[in-house]
Amino acid sequence: MSNKNLLLLPGRGLSGDETGAVTPLLKALADPVRLRLLSEVAAHPGGEACVCDISGPFELSQPTISHHLKVLRQAGLVTSERRATWVYYRVNTEALQQLSVLLGDLAMVVGETRSCEADQ
Repeated sequence: MSNKNLLLLPGRGLSGDETGAVTPLLKALADPVRLRLLSEVAAHPGGEACVCDISGPFELSQPTISHHLKVLRQAGLVTSERRATWVYYRVNTEALQQLSVLLGDLAMVVGETRSCEADQ
């Protein structure tokens, strides 16, 4: 997903390709467990964590947490690196920045649309 492809302007919504690019990220974040996991990885010292580091606050098995982290990785929200028997996850800040830009653009377009409606 690249910033230039997801620029929202008044009178222009996302294309099918643009929507397809952002949907997996939003779907992955829509799950409360995955959203919490993403925040746990981001907040972990050093900015990376393995399942063994972050499973404590969850009432889920390590395989279930690994599955949720895999979904986040497939969506591009985290990257992973295998070290011996553990896989370490790190937040993909570029993907989060792009989502932030998209949502900011959307809020701006909605604000401009409402402003135009008030002028009429």
